[in-house]
Amino acid sequence: MAEERLQPISLHHEMQRSYLEYAMSVIVGRALPDVRDGLKPVQRRILFAMYELGLTPDRPYRKCARVVGDVLGKYHPHGDQAVYDALVRLVQSFSSRYPILDGHGNFGSVDDDPPAAMRYTETRLASIAHQALLNEIGSKTVDFTPNFDGSQQEPSVLPAQLPFLLLNGCSGIAVGMATSIPPHNLNEIINGVIALIKNPQLSDEQLLKIIPGPDFPTGGEVLLGTGVRETYIKGRGSIPMRGLAHIEEIHPGKGKHRRSAIIITELPYQLSKAGWIEKLAEQVNEGKINGIADIRDESDREGMRIVVELRRDSEPNKVLTDLQRRTALQSNFGAILLALVDGQPKQLSLKLLLEKFLEYRELTLIRRTQYLLTKTLDRLEIVEGLTKALKNLRPIITTIENAKDALEAKAKLVIELKITEKQAEAVLAMPLRKLTNLEQASLYKEIKELIENKNRLELLLKNRTQLLETLIKELKQIKKQFGNPRRTRLVEGGDKLLADKIAHQRPNAELQRQQAYAGLPHEGRLLIQNDNQVKIVSPQILGRLHLNESCVLGEEPAPARLIWPIEAKPKILAITKTGRVALVKWEFAGQQPGLLEKFLPGGLEGETIINLIPLPANESLSLGLLSSDGRFKRIPIEEVLELSGRAATVLKLKNGVMLKAGFICHPNGEIAICTSYGRILKLLVNEKTMPLMGKLAQGPITMKPFPGEVIIGGVSWKNSPENQLVIITKYGQIKKINLNYLRQCERGDIGEICINLKKSKDLIDEVVDAYDSKLLGSIISSKGRNARLSSNQLNNEIINNFIQLKEDEYIQKIIPLIEPEKIS
Repeated sequence: MAEERLQPISLHHEMQRSYLEYAMSVIVGRALPDVRDGLKPVQRRILFAMYELGLTPDRPYRKCARVVGDVLGKYHPHGDQAVYDALVRLVQSFSSRYPILDGHGNFGSVDDDPPAAMRYTETRLASIAHQALLNEIGSKTVDFTPNFDGSQQEPSVLPAQLPFLLLNGCSGIAVGMATSIPPHNLNEIINGVIALIKNPQLSDEQLLKIIPGPDFPTGGEVLLGTGVRETYIKGRGSIPMRGLAHIEEIHPGKGKHRRSAIIITELPYQLSKAGWIEKLAEQVNEGKINGIADIRDESDREGMRIVVELRRDSEPNKVLTDLQRRTALQSNFGAILLALVDGQPKQLSLKLLLEKFLEYRELTLIRRTQYLLTKTLDRLEIVEGLTKALKNLRPIITTIENAKDALEAKAKLVIELKITEKQAEAVLAMPLRKLTNLEQASLYKEIKELIENKNRLELLLKNRTQLLETLIKELKQIKKQFGNPRRTRLVEGGDKLLADKIAHQRPNAELQRQQAYAGLPHEGRLLIQNDNQVKIVSPQILGRLHLNESCVLGEEPAPARLIWPIEAKPKILAITKTGRVALVKWEFAGQQPGLLEKFLPGGLEGETIINLIPLPANESLSLGLLSSDGRFKRIPIEEVLELSGRAATVLKLKNGVMLKAGFICHPNGEIAICTSYGRILKLLVNEKTMPLMGKLAQGPITMKPFPGEVIIGGVSWKNSPENQLVIITKYGQIKKINLNYLRQCERGDIGEICINLKKSKDLIDEVVDAYDSKLLGSIISSKGRNARLSSNQLNNEIINNFIQLKEDEYIQKIIPLIEPEKIS
């Protein structure tokens, strides 16, 4: 039999089912509040257990340990600390706008002091909870369900007369979702509910005028703007809030000068006072906030008072602005209006949340009215039976005297007086004092009152308008009893203030670059040299350096890799030999010139930059990448145009392979790939020969190197008859080649040998580099000497000994100078 009960099931199905059950248990049974009464299960169970214990506001306090014990034993089989923590939060006046429990003892503080143990603290129901949450629980307004072991009945929801979900707010983390609802003012919420009852078509804008923002128990200020609006209309948003501070003149002591001080009297919601003071002191010690001489906490039972004493030479308003920008004195409340609706988690707007509460409140009002009507009818039936008996008193006494027992007397009364069994029971139980004239008069008066009450209750059930008027009347009574003024001030222009703080606290890369650029002289030039120095220089200084003019081999300054006018706001792309790219943040070189690495994003430390490319804003162009194994690929230019402040990998290279060149490719243009043997492969740029690829693709083999041969680089041009290439060998041979004389090749072709290299026993020449003839080529020798070679100094023949090398000297590399007038 045991074997037959075993059922095979796949592991992933069992894990899926088990985790889903766990997630739903957390969502429904623990972490999220119900939209109807605004309570989580543990909070609801605490309140009901205290109601059963009779801990009403007019009764003495009872130990919290007793309450926690009842909750654990009857309704909530979890840890006692979890229940006590929930109970403490319901007591704390700085956590809840309208605490629903009244506490006696230490329940913690705004300094994050922990509460005393549950054996020391005492509690009872607060008046608002007793009247607006539990008052109607005995009127069959809500359904009851069995507890965890079936021994008790507990309410599935409490008969809330107010939307406590908004009044006190709520926070909870479930599986894959969270709720964070700020507290609100009772007067505003009731006004909003009444307005929605009177006009169900009330727009969001009209509702926002009635309920303009949260009302935190700790006061402070809420900055009105997009954050508040999105929270109430979409159900999710960031509400900017800040503490309340002002500037005072204080007298430190006898013989000391008066000083200015910033006095903070209210902090943002859920911010620990002691923690904030500690972090502020750290920032002052680290020099992040200046102008502060001393910080003192002078708070007492009367209220909060944090004194930030300033130095005599500081500007109070500036320091206050720094406090708001750099500390949590101004922070954001991340609001998510998520609650359980019909047992399912749902993100709600403010209007929808109030509508769901109104639906529930109307239902509880109907159930309460039905319950009261039933009780009224039952009592009316009994009183009518008693009055009928008083009119026939003598016959009834005779009937009862002649009856054998109470059962026979009851049966005879039903037949003789034509009354119901319930009325007969009441007649038999009627005390003799009811026979007095005064008692008889009171019975007739009670009948009249019961009939009036019956008619009123029936009218409420039949006429919805009357029911809603009753609902409004009750709301106004609650408002009169428990309403109080708003504590949190509302400040207009929140979006601007928030943007200002963000810009100063954590400005984004683009904003920083704009600010740095604004401080540069517009006639300046960006200069990046071969030694990786990045500078902003004036045209006059550049003219004295002669870096863009030809010269013979000698001890010249480091050649320039790029000279570009900053007025054009160029985007300079740096390409590393490992296939990573990033935009150069050259704007910061105006105040602090330095190495190129300093102006690149993090993660590129130690990388070798092989190319610097001014990016054109032409989306039809592409970026060509040539690797040392002869692979070539193109990627769309938009892949690198919006890199902002980060580095990206644009080529996936195999081990031992490096990137040799990167350049802009023109549609239907040409490229030339050159090797150390002087072999050149000319290709047409199109989708067939060189298709566009993704960032991580390696690209196809385009030119396969021979044994001992090395790919040295490539050059790109628009399709033009003037495309010319300069190649220079290790030992000084120079040749300018017109690309029109070379044949058009396909991918994988051999290409053409374009230069005869010197070969001897002691010397094997090879091509060092190739570059566009329009550019000025800076030649660097093995002895650190350099020369600059202009195109007009060359012809289409091989030139030997143009560069006067020493006996043991050779050409190490070529640096083409990139200038705007030379880039096609």
